[in-house]
Amino acid sequence: MEAREVLDTEAARTLVSAIGQLSAPSEVEAFLTDLCTPREIEDLSQRLEVAQLLDAGKPYLSVQEQTGASSTTVSRVSKCLNYGRGGVERARPPIQMAT
Repeated sequence: MEAREVLDTEAARTLVSAIGQLSAPSEVEAFLTDLCTPREIEDLSQRLEVAQLLDAGKPYLSVQEQTGASSTTVSRVSKCLNYGRGGVERARPPIQMAT
């Protein structure tokens, strides 16, 4: 199933609405720890780190080595940055990446 199809479900719309109601990092942290497994949080965190590094112009291989992400993950994140809906860019997390 494509992401767009998943987001069109009532359950996904409820999730999006719930996330939209969170206004502080501590609320997001509590939400994630209540709803997600540690592995799911790690995966999301890794994808965000990959996105930040790619956005900073780092080459794929360097991103793989620095994050431990697979080439498939790096490629998928790159595709989202290039052809996605701009969600990662709009989030602009205030994280200083080590170079």
